[in-house]
Amino acid sequence: MNAEKRREIFNRLRAANPHPTTELEYQTPFQLLIAVLLSAQATDVSVNKATRKLYPHAGTPRKIYALGVEGLMPYIQTIGLYRTKAKNVIETCRILIAEHGGEVPRTRAELEALPGVGRKTANVVMNTAFGEPTIAVDTHIFRVSNRTGIAPGKNVDIVEQKLMKFVAPEFRQDAHHWLILHGRYTCIARTPKCWNCIIADLCEYKQKTPLPAKGV
Repeated sequence: MNAEKRREIFNRLRAANPHPTTELEYQTPFQLLIAVLLSAQATDVSVNKATRKLYPHAGTPRKIYALGVEGLMPYIQTIGLYRTKAKNVIETCRILIAEHGGEVPRTRAELEALPGVGRKTANVVMNTAFGEPTIAVDTHIFRVSNRTGIAPGKNVDIVEQKLMKFVAPEFRQDAHHWLILHGRYTCIARTPKCWNCIIADLCEYKQKTPLPAKGV
C-alpha cells in the first residue's frame, strides 16, 4: 500500500470520527490503567460493568490497595482471569503508592515495570491518558493492519513498528482508536462488513464480503 492510500484511509476515518477515544470508562489516569489491566482477554463492556461498581467505592490506588486481593475479587469476578488480575492490580497499587506517590508514571519503562503491564497496556495509557502519539496493537488492530494492507506484519511488534513508520504524524495520536473501532465494528474477524466500510475501495483485502441477501 502506498502513502497516498494510507493518507486517504486516515482522512476518511478522521472525517467519520474526529475525536475518537477508548470505550473504557474512567475518570483518572489511574482508573484507565486499572481498566486496561482488567481488559486483557476480556471485553470493554465487561470491564465497564465491573468498574462502575468498583470505582465509586474504591477509585484510587490507596482505596483499592486497602481492599486487598480478597476484597477486590468480588468486584471483578465476572471478568476472565480475575484472580490473577486481582493480584496484579493490588501489587500495582502498592508500587504506585510506594514508588510514585500514588500517581501513574508517564514513562514506558516505569509503566512496564508494573505487574501485568506490557507494551500494549503502556501504549494505551501513554496515548489516552497522557497524549503521547503511541499506537497499541491489539488483536483488532493487528487484523485490520494486515487485512487492509496498511501495515502488514507477522506479529504485533512488527505491525506497531510499521504503523509508527507509515502513519503520518497528524494521524498518529488517534490512529489506535480509529483502527480498533474499525476492527471492532466493521472489519470484524470472521465476516468483515465490507459492504458497509468507508475505506473498502482503498483496502487491499481481496476476498471482500458482499452485501448479505435480504432476510439473511
